[in-house]
Amino acid sequence: MPLIVKDYTWTQTESMVYLRVPLKGATAEHVDILSTDEYLKVHFPPFLLEAFLFEAVDEAKSTAKIGNGVAVISLPKKIHRLWDHLVLSINDKQTKKEIRERALQAHMEKTADGRKEKAVKKQQEKKYALETMMKLEQEERDLIQKMKDEEREKATAELEGWKKRQIQTAVEKPPINLTNRDKVQTLHQASRGCSVNPGRTSSRAGSRKEQVDLPAPRSSGTIQIKFTPRVFPTALRESRVPEEEEWLRKQAEARRAGNTELAAELKDLSDEERNPDWLKDKGDKYFATGNYQGAVNAYNLAIKLNSKIPAFYSNRAACHLKLRNLHKALDDTSKALDLLTPPVADNASARARAHVRRGTAFCELELYTEGLQDYSAAIKIDPQNKVLQADAHRIRQIIQGCITGPEN
Repeated sequence: MPLIVKDYTWTQTESMVYLRVPLKGATAEHVDILSTDEYLKVHFPPFLLEAFLFEAVDEAKSTAKIGNGVAVISLPKKIHRLWDHLVLSINDKQTKKEIRERALQAHMEKTADGRKEKAVKKQQEKKYALETMMKLEQEERDLIQKMKDEEREKATAELEGWKKRQIQTAVEKPPINLTNRDKVQTLHQASRGCSVNPGRTSSRAGSRKEQVDLPAPRSSGTIQIKFTPRVFPTALRESRVPEEEEWLRKQAEARRAGNTELAAELKDLSDEERNPDWLKDKGDKYFATGNYQGAVNAYNLAIKLNSKIPAFYSNRAACHLKLRNLHKALDDTSKALDLLTPPVADNASARARAHVRRGTAFCELELYTEGLQDYSAAIKIDPQNKVLQADAHRIRQIIQGCITGPEN
């Protein structure tokens, strides 16, 4: 069961309610706040604050700020008057359940509407960008066509002017009178099939000689091409190179990391027993045989030797689930998810397992809403997993009151 927060403080005016909740060391990314017009929940594992508000508030204008270890929540009142209490005095579990279900349904609808609105806005932005690009391209094409037309008109005008000058020159030039000797030479060359211009004939002969002297075409060949191998199987255009490189760097640093302060404490152990990977394999074997406490001890020592490997925390969380140490399972899965960043294809299966184990711990603590969030995150990573989809559907039925929660 979660630990109920009771050391919060609240103040009010006729139009606003201000609530201060100490976070007890929790960071902002681990705080989940759900607010509707009649219900407020602040959850930071393993602590929980649940408030059934005295009167309705304006959900759309409500705000929350987290800083300096405190969450400050501002709730505008719908009716401007002072409240006698912050929360209603409700002892009926059925009434609380109905208010909680209405709040969850309203939150889910609001989330879906926001997602749809964001998709519509994104589509409109794409459409506007496409129309703008098409308009600019059309203007550019029109400008190019205009320049072509102007050049064509200019060239046509110059050609017409040149023709007129040639005609005028031919009209003004006196006729050429050939002598009898020139006429005889011209007729003699025409009868032999020779050209009057000997320079043109020699140029053609030289051209034919150049064509004959051209070198032969080069022979064909084959060029071998090798691509740089990649650690991740995805194509480079589809991959997220910065995130993948950061993940590989973190893994390499984690493998190099070691706790030198434990040298004196572990002096009685063999070199094999000081290897974190060997301890992990030992813990896996203990878990497979049902020795969950022995597996926990092996993972504990592996984490002491190297606290940067997420698999140690995730596997120890599985042991804590078997031993019913649910809060420890929550802590270990949260630590594993913190280390499994950035999210890339290489750590997708590990992230999915960590989400499922944390969601299972939440459900065992009867925090089904939080459990459903982790199962939804796992389904987003592995959308084809039918078992996860069936478990998430069962959790939704429990939240909606269709069936009772499972014993195990």
